[in-house]
Amino acid sequence: MINVGLYYRVKEGHEKEFEEIFKKVVETLKLANVGFIDGKLYKNVDNPREYMIYSEWKDLDSFRKFMLSREFKNTTDYGKQIIEGRPYHRIFQEINA
Repeated sequence: MINVGLYYRVKEGHEKEFEEIFKKVVETLKLANVGFIDGKLYKNVDNPREYMIYSEWKDLDSFRKFMLSREFKNTTDYGKQIIEGRPYHRIFQEINA
């Protein structure tokens, strides 16, 4: 399993819209059987326009395939309207010690 943190800064006034889109994307990914396990949305307590999406994936290959998919492209194309700056992500692998 891998975990991915996706970091976004939302344009002012689009916070609720971003949160609703997140819910829809998570529901869609869970039904799509693409290796997505779960996702949670976090808001920065010091800056409520900054978000982190914490997602769990079956493996790195599943996440990479999603990043190349038409669905991801459609989501990011729409996101350009409500996202400020360039989002980024970090990938972490669970260590079983």
